[in-house]
Amino acid sequence: MDLVQLEIFKAVAEQGSISAAAQLIHRVPSNLTTRIKQLEQDLGVELFIREKSRLRLSPAGWNFLGYTRRILDLVQEARATVAGEEPQGAFALGSLESTAAVRIPALLAAYNQKHTKVELDLSTGPSGTMIEGVLSGRLTAAFVDGPVLHSTLEGVAVFEEEMVVIAPLHHAPITRGQEVNGENIYTFRSNCSYRHHFERWFSQDGAVPGKIFEIESYHGMLACVSAGAGVALMPRSMLESMPGFAAVSVWPLTESFRILHTWLIWRRGTVSQSLNSFVKLLEERALVTQ
Repeated sequence: MDLVQLEIFKAVAEQGSISAAAQLIHRVPSNLTTRIKQLEQDLGVELFIREKSRLRLSPAGWNFLGYTRRILDLVQEARATVAGEEPQGAFALGSLESTAAVRIPALLAAYNQKHTKVELDLSTGPSGTMIEGVLSGRLTAAFVDGPVLHSTLEGVAVFEEEMVVIAPLHHAPITRGQEVNGENIYTFRSNCSYRHHFERWFSQDGAVPGKIFEIESYHGMLACVSAGAGVALMPRSMLESMPGFAAVSVWPLTESFRILHTWLIWRRGTVSQSLNSFVKLLEERALVTQ
């Protein structure tokens, strides 16, 4: 096994076909086919499920792709470190939608200005999706609802969020779950940590939500709630950043549920100049919670 084989495997895995990968890395398709077969023989497993003209990663292939990405990233970082270079190359960062919208635009602008050779690639989504991205190696780091208790992850707390229930403008006061028992709620997909938090808030008071509507954005939630169709949970900072937030009533959660912390997480042992510089910038701006 060598680095060329790993680069070929990564290209084929991400492109889904030999021909597309060959065009990407400027090699003839027959060479890629041979090197992939050699790699599979060396490992003693099939990395791909072959379907006509396309290739799908096998379960073993998915596992190996995570290691491959980490190995190639380490090699890139090692070369840059030995050469005494500043951070450079791809830096795949994940974030909760609310964090990306409200908390980090100025931070990312400062980082890009300071490290012009870094290609920052930002993805947004629920905590579950972001954590999976870090574990698989697709993301170098991600802002998620924390702390994240996982043996292969580490991180730092960076932001404190006050969580509020939003309801139609003339809704009766909401101080506990029983006061919205059976009401429809608007939330993200099932792997959203804020959704789990909202459901726990209901449950601890012996209440249950009515129908759960999955919405793709906070703006969509705000529009549905302001129309009188149900209630939703979101960070106060996100709510107050949106036009039209005055069209709903706002109710803080009970004390034990009111505050959540956003963490920046990465795989334990990650070697990355880009990540180190990003964490340093967070510390300089006093965003890391001690």
